[in-house]
Amino acid sequence: MKSFKKLILGKNSTIKDALRIIDNGKMRIALVVKEDNKLIGTISDGDLRRAFLTGATIDDSIEKLIFKNFIYAAVGDSKEKLIQLAKHNNIYIIPIVDKNFILLGIEEVNDLITLKKYDNKVVLMAGGLGTRLKPLTDNMPKPLLKVGNKPILETIIENFSKYGFKDFILSVNYKSEMIKEYFGDGKRFGVSIEYIMEDKRMGTAGALSLMKEKLTNNFFVMNGDLLTNINYEHLLNYHINEKADATMCVKEYDFQIPYGVVTIDNNNITEISEKPLHKFFVNAGIYILNNSVLKYIPEKEFLDMPILFDEIIKHKNKSISFPIREYWLDIGEIEEYKKANIEYIDIFEENINDNDIKQR
Repeated sequence: MKSFKKLILGKNSTIKDALRIIDNGKMRIALVVKEDNKLIGTISDGDLRRAFLTGATIDDSIEKLIFKNFIYAAVGDSKEKLIQLAKHNNIYIIPIVDKNFILLGIEEVNDLITLKKYDNKVVLMAGGLGTRLKPLTDNMPKPLLKVGNKPILETIIENFSKYGFKDFILSVNYKSEMIKEYFGDGKRFGVSIEYIMEDKRMGTAGALSLMKEKLTNNFFVMNGDLLTNINYEHLLNYHINEKADATMCVKEYDFQIPYGVVTIDNNNITEISEKPLHKFFVNAGIYILNNSVLKYIPEKEFLDMPILFDEIIKHKNKSISFPIREYWLDIGEIEEYKKANIEYIDIFEENINDNDIKQR
């Protein structure tokens, strides 16, 4: 068993305390105990994301987030029993307790078994013109622009690969021959890559109509100009555990009005808010879809992903959001491109050397 001291939270802790444990550790879970180390519950990465979507702040208490029907094992349980427990409940960390629920340690399932390579397809949209990045894109497609020491698209592929996702479809158009020449069939990068050619502009969702027969079960869709270090395995598990048909990653965006905002009711001033801060969740350009939603995509017609989500919602399929707390940057303009090159080493070189997921 491994030590659990770095995962411990008291029941009176705040969400900020939970974030510190979950974000800084590789196990993505916090264990909530009483003063005598009696385990009373857990808090996962998914619990925190759902809390933020309902308006929680980092200074709120964790009390309402504690999951009390947690999975556990007894000291002395066999390796086989632990593996079956993990597989049946789709978990990776198992607390070990005695008969009085005193926490004795934890078992990390990655240490017990070798996880298989995932067969979920990853669709990367790499056909855009990159107009806002001119003149950089006059002679090169945007996904091949270097950030750090490699193309944007290479970093995306590497990050998926580290989590066991190695089956890629690239939707290409503008200067597609350059992308194909650089990546080939993917063997040089330890992955498999095939290409779909967009003969006309089709939008993020419309391009999926060109590859419907290749998309089975749950599959990722992502814009080819994003830099992020989210855990794609956690994203997939979140989608599956929520029994969702479609999951959209969202990023919190803050906007402060630089004036005092006046609320008026029938010419009467009822409130003055000085420079109020408004918070929104914006589309982060990363999705997981079940192939059951492909029926809402017309053949070879333009369709953006938000419109597809409107159709999914209209037909009462389950669509959910996955809030991103991790690093995320949309490289749409020159300033974002410069920012990405400044931040790349601190964000991605560290993750390359100290990734929290073992090589499959």
